[in-house]
Amino acid sequence: MSTLILIIGFLALCFSTFIVVHLVGVKTMLLISSFLFIILLIYYSVLTIAGLIYRSNSKKFQINRNQEITQYPSVDILIPAHNEGVVIKDTLSAMAKINYQGKLTVYLLNDNSSDETGEIAEEFDKAYYHIKHIKVPPGEPKGKSRVLNYGLSISDGEYFCIYDADNQPEPGALTLLVEAAINTKDAAGAVGYVKTMNEQKNWLTRMISIEFQVFQLLMQSGRWLLFKTGSLTGTNMLVKRSVIEQLGGYDVYAIAEDAELTLRITQSGYLLPIVPQSVTWEQEPETLGVYIKQRTRWLQGNLYILEKVFSTPSYWTGKLIVHSLHQLLVYVVFWVFLVLSYGWFILGLFGFMKIEYSLPLLFMWYVAYTVYTCQLFSAQISEETNKPINILSALIMYFTYAQLFTYLFVRSLLLYIKARINNKTIGWDKTTRFKTQK
Repeated sequence: MSTLILIIGFLALCFSTFIVVHLVGVKTMLLISSFLFIILLIYYSVLTIAGLIYRSNSKKFQINRNQEITQYPSVDILIPAHNEGVVIKDTLSAMAKINYQGKLTVYLLNDNSSDETGEIAEEFDKAYYHIKHIKVPPGEPKGKSRVLNYGLSISDGEYFCIYDADNQPEPGALTLLVEAAINTKDAAGAVGYVKTMNEQKNWLTRMISIEFQVFQLLMQSGRWLLFKTGSLTGTNMLVKRSVIEQLGGYDVYAIAEDAELTLRITQSGYLLPIVPQSVTWEQEPETLGVYIKQRTRWLQGNLYILEKVFSTPSYWTGKLIVHSLHQLLVYVVFWVFLVLSYGWFILGLFGFMKIEYSLPLLFMWYVAYTVYTCQLFSAQISEETNKPINILSALIMYFTYAQLFTYLFVRSLLLYIKARINNKTIGWDKTTRFKTQK
């Protein structure tokens, strides 16, 4: 199936480039591409700089302490779990160590696991009064959103916090999220930071970790500082119960449930402050096969959101413009730009197309590489992870890790279109876990 997708994507790439170039002309296409390219570079460079400023001064920027917290609100931690026996003991051990002054209840939402997840959860249920093992009834469609809706239906905390089944939050992470939510006017919750516990496992995990440092921390921080918009990350995120009830719960058909909920929260006028000091440690894919499955699921989820962005005019008003623009830039403009550049390269390689215009194309390529790499270096310096091996990883990521995006997008797009044509619900593809240590 993957080979067929690759062949179809390759042919579509060449054909689309050939058609577009011949319709608008080579010089016009170069000028348009160059303009879009420059806009993207400027936008993401500004976000990076703003993120660095916020990251280094987050205590100054993130919380307006206009309310003294005398009594912390009740919080429910919801952990969706399906066959998580490999990691769930470490996860629940970390939950037991959370230091929170208010009422805290941890719900392990066991989604019909067939491994030892249930037995391990029962042990913690008996050992800790505030950790509950909940068996989620079977239902459709399968996935995280349905499980979370069930968790909300059997809990009653003023806030709820989501952690994935492989997460190990630091003891003070939850308190920082609650304080940010309470002390930020119109906040629907708060969003923390996700670090990679198995970063040093291999080149792939190292590059994923660097990617998170840039796009999940610096870019998030930059958008919050400049536009006061934040995005839920799926884990280490706090949401007020009254807000989710007002919005009607999670969309059970949204695979990227965090991104979809972000849009509805922002549309309703609420804020999601970013709290870099609130840290959870998460396991990332250690093999390319697991990585491809995970990112295909993420991209299909974002394609679902992209449909909403294009079909809902209200998604282009107010602060929601920032999120809609992000979807447009990443999943339309940036992808089209990549497709055209690859197609151009392939057609030129086989002698079907020649460029004779004296535009500074090579210079622009150098600028792209330099800006991308500087973003990675900036994140490493900010996080103090700029070790020689990580610096080397950053230097080669543009040619290796970053180039996987095109394949992943084509694969996800074709699978998404196939599911829509056949009127099928896109299935939830669980990420394979590995036994690892932080």
